[in-house]
Amino acid sequence: MSFSWESLFTWSNLANLIDILLVWFIIYQLIKILRSSRAINIMNGVFIFLLGKLISSFFQLETIDWIMNNIIRWSVIAAIVIFQPEIRRGLEFIGKRFLINTSDNHYANPSEKMINEIVEACQYMAKRRIGALISLEKTQSLTDYAKTGIPLHANISSQLLINIFIPNTPLHDGAVIIQDLEISSAASYLPLSENPDIPKELGTRHRAAVGLSENTDAVTIVVSEETGDVSLTYHGKIDRELDRDELCSRLADHFLSKDDDDDDNFFVNLFAKSLGGDQDE
Repeated sequence: MSFSWESLFTWSNLANLIDILLVWFIIYQLIKILRSSRAINIMNGVFIFLLGKLISSFFQLETIDWIMNNIIRWSVIAAIVIFQPEIRRGLEFIGKRFLINTSDNHYANPSEKMINEIVEACQYMAKRRIGALISLEKTQSLTDYAKTGIPLHANISSQLLINIFIPNTPLHDGAVIIQDLEISSAASYLPLSENPDIPKELGTRHRAAVGLSENTDAVTIVVSEETGDVSLTYHGKIDRELDRDELCSRLADHFLSKDDDDDDNFFVNLFAKSLGGDQDE
């Protein structure tokens, strides 16, 4: 029986390959979502439960096996109830990434809105010398640091950021951590840098910002309470006395790269054309 390349490259084989790749991609994305939430602990419990089911079947423990079977029968409904927050967050993520946000459709990329709101808040606080510390997650997770603060999971707005850092309020001390285009937590603790080259006039906020940048690839913005200067830290370095345009430019460099813009705008442009064509800027 001779081998034929034509028999390998058939539509049936191609469809099977696409099917496998899609399943792999979906499972990979689910693992990424679960890894940064409490759902991973629940999944560990489910694994132990299934292991108990196998043991009860193997050793013919009829009563335990009957209980396990009845629980499994209702497991789909139970999973929806247990994982409701994660399901909701996943659907919101899909909606934000692939569909038009009708309330903010003048932004080509959701990251543009995030940058605009952060810059507006920093400018307001800088003029009034309100101290602030805002850390933005990139590729390395900040979940461990977010867990040290108060969870918020709120949409990013300049008004909310300003209110968080108003002096003598419960959340003004510590850092705001931004993950997945939302305010994940406030009043979070960051590691302090021990770098002796940090200027002596910089306080705890700046040392915490540099400390986080030494341990992760996060971008952190600091508004000085003493001078009103705005600084940005990344990879152990600190840029000081940034004006509005410089801060926008730095954040755009990190969160609005050209490749990311093209990927994120594909579906937006597609739907925009179907709803009435291009709009003049």
